[in-house]
Amino acid sequence: MPRKPFLMLGAVSLLAGLAAGLARLGWDLPSLVWADIHGPLMVSGFFGTVIGLERAVALNRSWGFAAPAANAVGGIALLAGWPLQGAFLLVAGSLVFLAMAVVVTRRQPEPFTKLMALGAFCWVLGNALWLSGAMVSEVVALWASFLVLTIAGERLELTRFLPPSKWRLPLMAPALLLVGIGAAQSVIAAGPAWTMFGLGLVALVLWSLWHDVARRTIRQTGLPRYVAWCLITGYVWLGLGGVMMPQLDQGLAGPFYDAALHAVFVGFVFSMVFGHAPMILPAVLGVRLSYHPVFYLPLALLHLSLGLRLAGDLLELGLSRQWGGLLNAVSIITFIAVTLSRILAARRAV
Repeated sequence: MPRKPFLMLGAVSLLAGLAAGLARLGWDLPSLVWADIHGPLMVSGFFGTVIGLERAVALNRSWGFAAPAANAVGGIALLAGWPLQGAFLLVAGSLVFLAMAVVVTRRQPEPFTKLMALGAFCWVLGNALWLSGAMVSEVVALWASFLVLTIAGERLELTRFLPPSKWRLPLMAPALLLVGIGAAQSVIAAGPAWTMFGLGLVALVLWSLWHDVARRTIRQTGLPRYVAWCLITGYVWLGLGGVMMPQLDQGLAGPFYDAALHAVFVGFVFSMVFGHAPMILPAVLGVRLSYHPVFYLPLALLHLSLGLRLAGDLLELGLSRQWGGLLNAVSIITFIAVTLSRILAARRAV
């Protein structure tokens, strides 16, 4: 089955989501009409399409491609002004994704597959609640859980290359429990939801910094070292987001809301995307991608711009926040350009 069209449609949601985010920051853009769907476009329209495509290729079942297809078309439907149809397609896409996760878990009943299935369930629940009329702020913790738990599961899988440890899984459990409790509480607005969620993220970061293979691969060279830098810097942003999240229990209208969420979604998630894409894209698209140190350029820009944005949030500096957000978008587009250039370079080298 052709795979590039899925990525192209997902890229439409990505670019529109970035534009919508900039409009929310105050930039004078025509995408202001999309400002309310910034979150769904990024989480489901883009990440849902890309991650769904990766899983469908790995599962190697034709029905699995319904997941990236539904998410890609759902994002386009939202942009076309069909919110109900778009939200329904996103729910359908996440349900197929969950079905793939269940199949994989039955084939390979390991802790990492169960963790990724739990992340898929959080995504389905968040999408379903949003379809039923819940506000983005009520389901964003579930969407964040989908991405965080998916990444955590992938990293847990790689711990098999480390020496065995009887404490590895027991030490991870409290972090996952806190994340789950916090996400559930945020939906029903009960208790210190964001404090619990933030503590869970911080605990997960501490676990990851100790158990992730990046601690070893950062001492290597080339692509392994680059990936390790992406991972470790991403964990720093995830921890910072977790530290700020208790402030959200005081209200979601303050500057900590933008700062904490984008530390997670931009700082952590996109760092992971930057690190994993050079390894995943060749497998998904069947292309060669030659590594080059130029990949550090968008990574550095991502971190510097996010620092500028968060400084603007916390110090109430509007221009710093706006320009930081704009440069966040530039760093992501730069990464795409660098990736495409390295694919073309690999083709010319053949």
